[in-house]
Amino acid sequence: MVTEEMKNLYYKRLLPIEKYYSFHHFHSPSYEDADFDNKPMVLVMGQYSAGKTTFIRYLIEQDFPGSRVGPEPTTDCFTALMHGETEGIVPGNALTMDPKKPFRNLDLFGNSFLNRLQCVQIPNQVLQSISFIDTPGILTSAKRKLIRGYDFPAVLRWFAERVDRIILLFDSHKLEFSDELTRAFGALCGYEDKLRVILNKADRVDSQQLMRVYGALMWSLGKVFRTPEVLRVYIGSFWSEPRQMCDHYQLIELEEEDLLADIRNLPRNSAVRKLNDLVRRARLVRAHAHIISHLKQEMPTIFCKDSKKHNLIYQLPVIFSRIQQQHRVPAGDFPDCTMMQEKLLGQDFSKFKTLKPSLMASLEKLLTTDIANLVPLLQKQELSRKSLPSALDGDFLETFRPKHYWRDPFKEKSRGTDLDEWAVEKYKPKYDEIFYSLCPTEGKLSSTKVKEWMMNTLLPKSVLAHIWRLSDIDGDGMLDNEEFALAVHLIEGKLEGHWLPRELPSHLVPPSKRLRTDQEND
Repeated sequence: MVTEEMKNLYYKRLLPIEKYYSFHHFHSPSYEDADFDNKPMVLVMGQYSAGKTTFIRYLIEQDFPGSRVGPEPTTDCFTALMHGETEGIVPGNALTMDPKKPFRNLDLFGNSFLNRLQCVQIPNQVLQSISFIDTPGILTSAKRKLIRGYDFPAVLRWFAERVDRIILLFDSHKLEFSDELTRAFGALCGYEDKLRVILNKADRVDSQQLMRVYGALMWSLGKVFRTPEVLRVYIGSFWSEPRQMCDHYQLIELEEEDLLADIRNLPRNSAVRKLNDLVRRARLVRAHAHIISHLKQEMPTIFCKDSKKHNLIYQLPVIFSRIQQQHRVPAGDFPDCTMMQEKLLGQDFSKFKTLKPSLMASLEKLLTTDIANLVPLLQKQELSRKSLPSALDGDFLETFRPKHYWRDPFKEKSRGTDLDEWAVEKYKPKYDEIFYSLCPTEGKLSSTKVKEWMMNTLLPKSVLAHIWRLSDIDGDGMLDNEEFALAVHLIEGKLEGHWLPRELPSHLVPPSKRLRTDQEND
């Protein structure tokens, strides 16, 4: 309901003004339906080997096609990771032709960029509510010889305008601020409210080193962004491998909880973000209209057009101040003066339009009345929405929930499996020793005892929560000896570097539980 109203307001009131004053020649292209309808998106960026791809894997608890991890720049590709019923990769040129995807306007960056753009679609529960954009690693000064062939900061700014959250990762072992990183920061100016910074791999340094690195990062970020607000910097080790035990281990856990809570709430706050971006765009359009109109009025009719044009461009900061005073346009609504001057150099001022009262009145109505009428509808809608489920739900943080909270993981499994072939059987005597050492009550271990034992493995809490979901087959919030053996087997597999299954395969289901599952399906 709110999304449709925002569409109507944009197409009816804002888009005609954008077209009349050629807004897209100076700023971002016009919005389309997909920009309003798409799921929340998270842009993940940072220097190479900072852990961008691994961070996404950590969140979705799954590998995805085309991903590769390494200490060197492994790809110069933008990858949109989205939900799809079947696994597949859509190349950039085809992706920009899809009206249901919010990437159509990326064709403005040309083939050199589109050849480095792809959309990976996989069936994943997290991706049903949110999408991720994996970006190329930002190069350090030592890697400056590599030429990308497209305007990297401009592409980042295009995404920054449209995404709900920007995740910027740094490696705790290297904080080199290269020229390309500084230019990338420039592309994010104006969108600091969407930015979250992660100091990754924090378990690989001691507490004293971490304190120094954290302070150096905050100082460097303050110099680049020059905002009075302090950026939120999370301390983390966001990957699915066991964390090294360190003095600040508990701090890493708390920081992880805060970050996951922030990302988990993006679907609930998606409409608020879109409305905020619409208002931000409307205020920029208003300032743009006044700038174009003023330049048109100052241009001579016949003689000295070129010299006057260059003089006006040079005096643009003074013109901005004059418009602020005469039309009461806030200074924060104006575009970056230097960027505007560069864009004006290639424009024909004689084609500019003066202020059209009817269009400006329509824009003022949008900002003063129409948006205000949307707020009650927005509040009502947000109350009815849920946060992001599955791996980011954080149920392991408090206690284990019963199985009725999760969908049945066995409803699609085939029947008739040989009950004697249980993959865990040969390891069960070893697992039983651990089980009985934890003093079960009436043949079962409580969630509290299991949680305490699991935490000693140093696996991330979201991974342990997923193992619990797979192991508590009867959904009673406790584990018997077979379920516990299954849990230990999954933990050992994870510690050896294997990916956990999304659903429990039949060969891992304990024989006694297979009978129960078949009866429930009947």
